[in-house]
Amino acid sequence: MSDRAATFATITDLIEPFNKKGVELTEATTFAGDLEWDSLTVMDFVAAVEDEFDIVITMNMQADIETVGQLADAVEKLKTA
Repeated sequence: MSDRAATFATITDLIEPFNKKGVELTEATTFAGDLEWDSLTVMDFVAAVEDEFDIVITMNMQADIETVGQLADAVEKLKTA
């Protein structure tokens, strides 16, 4: 499994406790539209991702991340930074 695939798998595992509607998770799944997360849920989830990967996701980065795939790409960049 590539690093990117492993990152995506870990992110989907982290989403599960927040996935109240049981939405199928794909690269294109959106946090606001598909998962219907409010800002508090997003903050809790971002904290979980930051802890898991030992990274910091800035507010500016968060604003640009709309899908699970975009988050996986961002995490990969931050891990190698």
